[in-house]
Formats: sequence, structure tokens, C-alpha cells
Amino acid sequence: MAKVKKAPRPKAQTPKGFRDYFGHEVRERTEMLSKIAGVYHRYGFEALESSAVETVEALGKFLPDVDRPNEGVFAWQDEDDTWMALRYDLTAPLARVYAEHRNDLPLPYRRFAMGPVWRNEKPGPGRYRQFYQCDADTVGAPSVAADAEICAMLADTLEEVGIPRGDYLIRVNNRKVLNGVLQAMGVTEEGQAANVLRTIDKFDKVGESGVRELLGKGRLDASGAYIDGVGLAPEQAEPVLAFLTSKGATNDETLANLRNAVGEAPVGAEGVDELAEIADLLAAQGYGPDRIVIDPSVVRGLGYYTGPVFEAELTFEILDEKGRKRQFGSVAGGGRYDDLVKRFTGQVVPATGVSIGVDRLLAALREKGRIVGSETGPVVVTVMDRDRMADYQAMVAELRQADIDPKDPSKGKIRAEVYLGNPKNFGNQLKYADKRNSPVAIIEGGDEKARGVVQIKDLILGAKIAENASLEEWKERPSQYEVARGDLVAKVREILEGQT
Repeated sequence: MAKVKKAPRPKAQTPKGFRDYFGHEVRERTEMLSKIAGVYHRYGFEALESSAVETVEALGKFLPDVDRPNEGVFAWQDEDDTWMALRYDLTAPLARVYAEHRNDLPLPYRRFAMGPVWRNEKPGPGRYRQFYQCDADTVGAPSVAADAEICAMLADTLEEVGIPRGDYLIRVNNRKVLNGVLQAMGVTEEGQAANVLRTIDKFDKVGESGVRELLGKGRLDASGAYIDGVGLAPEQAEPVLAFLTSKGATNDETLANLRNAVGEAPVGAEGVDELAEIADLLAAQGYGPDRIVIDPSVVRGLGYYTGPVFEAELTFEILDEKGRKRQFGSVAGGGRYDDLVKRFTGQVVPATGVSIGVDRLLAALREKGRIVGSETGPVVVTVMDRDRMADYQAMVAELRQADIDPKDPSKGKIRAEVYLGNPKNFGNQLKYADKRNSPVAIIEGGDEKARGVVQIKDLILGAKIAENASLEEWKERPSQYEVARGDLVAKVREILEGQT
């Protein structure tokens, strides 16, 4: 009889484009999201947790095709042959939720949402197929006061999580201004307008001269390849260049330059008026151009947005992988999108919102030293006698019920655990405590139990002493204390306070 071949063991590896998050990473994200939610709630926004799965039809721009039915999304067909997909972002679900529940929701409807999204795209360095987004949107408010409010809230959010003034700048532009520029250029054909938009989006990379060439016949890129241009006459390209270079020393100067760029185009003038109103509304609340500024170079997603657009950029410098200085860059962006809900209702429903890149913002906080990248573990109660587990559980319960600081209960309770591995080798218990980054170990053998005392080992101080101490100094054990059993909590508190 042939021997049955065993099935191969599955590989223990994370799927490509995904990653695992451990203790301190999850805690850091949770704490940051809690701070962001606090700001959003203060502004009157309500939390919404929508389904992680939507119909592909509801996602709209990611409808399946024959060749690749899950283009851009992770999609499948359910038992009714309906195409389903993991949500691509948090905005499309909002449009569906509002359209479905609009009779029960207030108008305007302010909501914020936080959670993972999934994109079926090629992963790369720092680019994953699953990542967190943190959105806030106002649906049903046509006034640009809603856009100004989003910008103010974004500034407050950045400061709340630990980005100080001077280290960020929120830049604001308007899609209508660009539409006015296109009108001033005489560009009315949709395909040519799209090519102009793509060229404008390259302004940060190729500069004014590069954009001029790309709007005309074309240019050679850095690799020597020739890039065909849009084919505009030089005089047609001038309004675009005037638009891109209209940033002045003040908001008033920028607005005046933009009026010149849009010329007689009514939609362009409307866009400039909206920017002026946003600047006035923000100034009335104390948000000056040192925090939020009108900047025509913001061209993010202009094919998607219908009005004001904004982007939060961190302005401090970091070193790249080659040791070169560069600015940290964008951590959030958004704008007005008045056509999204219309897909479901047939009626225009104004909406504006912002999305914060959670992982980017966490990386920024680490760069600023606001997050240290690790956390202190729990106090570990060691087990010297497995038959006395009840004694050790009583100790750990006493610690867990005690405030870290009795004068400030907001600091929380003491973290503590009993060692639950094999207690036979005491050295392994201390190695475990080190791996947990524990601040303190509690030791009570039979002798200590009989005398009514416990040994308390300051592991942080002990590690520092061990780095430079002589054998004689180490044997003196200045980092280990013997105290009465009744003083256990007080001594642990004292050590924890000394470590902070």
C-alpha cells in the first residue's frame, strides 16, 4: 500500500503587502486616534462605524471588468452573484450610508470614521495593501464655512496629537479656480483638459519651465526619454503658469494674482471669492496664514473634487535613506466633493471632508520624539513555589487595583502579571521580565513568606548598574529592596515614579 503523502505545512509568513502590529504600535495608534476623536467630537462630529464590506457597485469607480474583476479592490461574488469588496476608503461608504439613512439623519450630517481600508495594488516600501484612515466629513452644507471648519479642525487635531505650530502648514486651493484657468485658456475638450490637469500635477517635480514644456511640444526627462506635450500654443499656456506661480507673500496678494490668472471666467472668479471667504472665516477664529494659507500649488485629486481642496504638510526636515535632508511632507488632505452622493440619489448633495494618514502621522510623531517606539511592560510577580500560586495571585490583584498615583487617578492602575510559565528556573523568569520590558519584579520565596517580607527588584536601575558596575558593586544589589509585605504597593509606586 502506497504511503500517504503528508500535506505540506503552511508557511508562517505575512501575506505580501500586509504587516502585523505589536503591543506598543497598537497602543500608540489607539492613543492617537483617541486624541483625534476627541477633537472631532468637540467640533460636533459624531462617530460612524460602517461595514468593512461594500458592494462593488456602491464603490462606483472600481466596478469589476472581465479581465480583472477585482481591479483596485479585494472583491468576490457572494451566493447571489453580487460583487462584494473590502472598502477602498471611508468616503464611498459614507455616501452609501447617507443615501440609505438620509431620512433619519440630521442635515447637515457631521460624521467621523476611523479604521482599516484595503487596496489591491502593488505594494512597495512603506506602501501596504491594508492601512488605517481617519476621516471627518460634513454632508449637506453648501457653504464654504464647512470647508473652513474642516481646515480649523485639522489644525487643532495636528496640535492635539503633538505637532506644534511652526511644524505644519495647511494649504488651501479651489478646483473652481482651475476650471476658470482652463476657460481662460480656451481648453474645453475633456481629454485635453485632463492632460492639462496631469501636467499641472507635475509642477512640484519639474517646476515652471518643465510645465511650460509639457504644456507645449514636450520635454526630455532625466532619463533622456522624450515626453510628448499637450500641444498648447505658448499664449494658451500662460494662464496655467500664472495660476501656478500666483502664490504671494500674503493671502491678499495671492488672491489678487489668482483673479488675474482666471481673467473673465465666471467660475474662476467664484472660486477666488470662495477662497477669500475661507481666509476671512479662518482669520476671525484666529487661524492665520502661519497655520492655514491660500496656496495654488495644491492640485491633489482635482478631477475628483468640485470646490476647495486642502492639504496638511509637515514642514520640519528629516533625513532620507541616503542621509539627505528633506521635508516630511503631507499627512492629510481633502476637499469638497458635491457629486458623490448624487450617484445614489440623483440629487446633488454638497459634502466636504478630510482624511488623515494615520501611519504617516505616527511616523511624524516618532521623528519629533513624541513617541519613543516602545513601552514599559507590567510588573512581574515571580513564582518561587508553584503550590503558593494563590499568594502570588493575591499580590498581583492588589497591584492591579492600586492607582499608579493616588493623587492623580487619571494615570491609571498599576500594570501587573504573575509569571505563568514553568517556574522551575528562576533565571528564565527574570529573562521573561526583561523581554517584557518590565520595570519591576516581585520575589517572595518561602523564607520571605515566613518573615512577612517581599523582595522588589528595580529592573530598569539594575540594567543601568549592570552596564558599568564591578562585580563587588553588583553583588551589593542596590537595585533590590526588601520591604514588609504590607508595603508592597507603596514601594512599587515609589520605584515607578523614580523611573519616569
